[in-house]
Amino acid sequence: MIARIMLEDGTLFEGKSFGSQGTIYGEVVFNTGMTGYQEILTDPSYAGQIVTMTYPLVGNYGINIEDFESSSIKVSGFIVKEYSIHPNHWQMNTSLNDYLIENQIMGVYDVDTRMLTKRIRNHGAMKCVITTDETLTIEALLEGLDAYTFPKDIVKKVSTKSILQYEPESGQASKHIGVIDLGIKRGIVRNLRQNGCHVTIYPSNTSLEDLDIEQFDAVLFSNGPGDPKQCQEAIDLAKDLKGKLPLLGICLGHQILALSLGGDTYKLKFGHRGSNHPVIDLRSQKVYMTAQNHGYAVSRESIPTDVELTHINVNDDTVEGIVSEKWFVESVQFHPEEGPGPTDATVIFKEWLDKIERKKADAIR
Repeated sequence: MIARIMLEDGTLFEGKSFGSQGTIYGEVVFNTGMTGYQEILTDPSYAGQIVTMTYPLVGNYGINIEDFESSSIKVSGFIVKEYSIHPNHWQMNTSLNDYLIENQIMGVYDVDTRMLTKRIRNHGAMKCVITTDETLTIEALLEGLDAYTFPKDIVKKVSTKSILQYEPESGQASKHIGVIDLGIKRGIVRNLRQNGCHVTIYPSNTSLEDLDIEQFDAVLFSNGPGDPKQCQEAIDLAKDLKGKLPLLGICLGHQILALSLGGDTYKLKFGHRGSNHPVIDLRSQKVYMTAQNHGYAVSRESIPTDVELTHINVNDDTVEGIVSEKWFVESVQFHPEEGPGPTDATVIFKEWLDKIERKKADAIR
């Protein structure tokens, strides 16, 4: 079946449908990863977005039960050059096509993804519609795009609705970390548990009154989708927690913490999405290859004087990490938990937790 892709600037692509069928609107973006489509599909940071994969062959190793980053697909639509109709891998449980159908997600293949990616790079991420409905005219699609707006409550849609508890993967818990779930990936929880942490996860609209902060060694603000400035409840919570205990941030959580410290954020032209983004630690001059997925960034000029810039993106000099020794706040824009991507930056979890342990020891003295 033919599927049409219409961008808000009027550009029209035609491809073939796989997965589910119908009509879906979203923000079209691209990801440069060569592998990891299962993690990308289930990453809550992609909620509301239609993802284009730049690597030409997708689906060749199917879908397994190990690599989910959440309980279901979070992307709104999926665009590829070619999807494998004969996937093969020893861990495979189902095919990409069947998984999209199961989750009622539309896919399009046989698309010139190089041209689509260049369009996004030149003109920026934009509104997009995918449809298999042949009765919809070009005018109707453009009218629908004009009326569509990205959901402002997207974080609440992907956040947990109840408090969740996780014990460390082995042994006694050495630290108790509270997590504000803005769209958290399972990989973050897994890394905390592997480092001996008891993890308690709270909804995105949690207030200071909902937290018994005496039980925590630190609070982490997670990754998630959308504009950080629309997460006012999380920003207010970060302001209320500042100075009371260590705060950590990843991706959207990094932006939330920067805003709570008096910084500013802005939307990138087409974002950073992929598993090969070089980031330099300005303190050690060490370069990490990192996994990234964000459309907003912290303004470098807005960083307060009592906050240190710790990491920058080697490609475009955007802010990738900050620390405030005064308020014991530390955050990174990239994903140290990988999934998918290189494992260079997983050491950051241990470095964070070691600093928290030293702070506890100093307090006892």
